[in-house]
Amino acid sequence: MGGMIEAKVNNQTIRALAVDIDGTLTDPSFQVSARNLDALRAAHQAGVQIILATGRRHDYAAPIAHEIGVPLLLISSNGALVRSSGGETLFKEYLPSETARRLIRHMNAYRSHAVLTFDRPVNVPGNNSLVLESADELNHTISRWLEINRPYIKFVSPLEDALTEDPLQAMYCGRLAKMAEIERTLLQASFLDEMTILKTQYDHRDLCILDILTQGCSKGHALRRWAENQGIDRNQIMAIGDNYNDREMLEFAGLPVVMGNASQELKQSGWKVTGSNSENGVAQALEEVLGLAFKG
Repeated sequence: MGGMIEAKVNNQTIRALAVDIDGTLTDPSFQVSARNLDALRAAHQAGVQIILATGRRHDYAAPIAHEIGVPLLLISSNGALVRSSGGETLFKEYLPSETARRLIRHMNAYRSHAVLTFDRPVNVPGNNSLVLESADELNHTISRWLEINRPYIKFVSPLEDALTEDPLQAMYCGRLAKMAEIERTLLQASFLDEMTILKTQYDHRDLCILDILTQGCSKGHALRRWAENQGIDRNQIMAIGDNYNDREMLEFAGLPVVMGNASQELKQSGWKVTGSNSENGVAQALEEVLGLAFKG
């Protein structure tokens, strides 16, 4: 298999694939299936730039990139950081520490739901990339995440004291009912024009995450910036996602594909719908759209 893929979108060859990780590339057990791995490797072999676009921070997404085993790009923290799998940083957009400080104070009643993420040296346990006041509330909803990321977590109270540098983002996380309350409070902030709020919601897990980034930052913005830098037209980009935080990326891509496990709201946007993440939806989309001869 070699050369460029023949599938066309608006008479443009597909040159890049941006794919979300959780709920898209990974199955309900948080694993990447052999069929999805084969699909991504085949697309790379055919000349397509693979891009993982995720709400995960870079270090947390890196094992997935390593498993795929081809040179790729990681758009992490919902677009705040763009870095190659080889460690080269292309773009970064931090949340100003003063905005983060105002946010924490405005959301004073919800400190136990908050996490600050910093861009600190990779592969250094104890680098304090994640800062919390307490894990008590988060243990109810994201205990697996807490366990995996424990070497990188530092507890600071009050949380504002951790803002000795600009963070990549702030995050509020919890059960759906509580997060609806948190979102209402967040939207009452007088400084909304200083930040972007991106939602990731898993109804079946009773889990909602609100990521707060600097104004204008998103997966879609990062993908657009990279594409313009590379001279790649949006019609040469395919994107696959499953959640609200993928919307800007899907809107930018010439060929947006929504997972079968996505919300009805996303599936009614007029975009192509593939199988669910338990049905190798990513591989299905690549097999159908790009016409690659593989079945993992």
